Amino acid sequence: MKPWFIAVIMLCLMATTVSAEQRKPVKPLPKDKCPVCGMFVAKYPDFVAEIIFRDGSYAVFDGVKDMLKYYFALEKYNPKKKRLDIDVIYVTDYYDLELIDGLRAFYVMGSDVYGPMGIELVPFSSRSDAEEFRKDHQGKAVLEFSGITHDVVKGLD
Repeated sequence: MKPWFIAVIMLCLMATTVSAEQRKPVKPLPKDKCPVCGMFVAKYPDFVAEIIFRDGSYAVFDGVKDMLKYYFALEKYNPKKKRLDIDVIYVTDYYDLELIDGLRAFYVMGSDVYGPMGIELVPFSSRSDAEEFRKDHQGKAVLEFSGITHDVVKGLD
């Protein structure tokens, strides 16, 4: 093959690939239901969480707890997907109500603030905001995403 032809193909592939930094969150549609509990997600914009897959498909949730239930049991809720298929996770920052990178967020566990499904992990973009909230709302701990286990999520019910 000619070098210029290979270069054109490579440019086309790069142009159609969207990285996690470029992929924008989705706005839940009125018909979008949480795949875990069946609630209509758009009714709870202050608690929206979402998983967007590399192929552009997505799942939206009425809170972090249900998103994590889905994440830890992906084979149950979406058998065609694997965790490696996940491109980005978004959660709603409690204070500014903006969708933030869920893998970099800080989560307050055990506070007196409840989400649509009751006890919730409350996300923040900064550790200082999470610590302040934990103190103000009797939270038990501040966790990073990597510190949240399936057992932690099960303990929220």
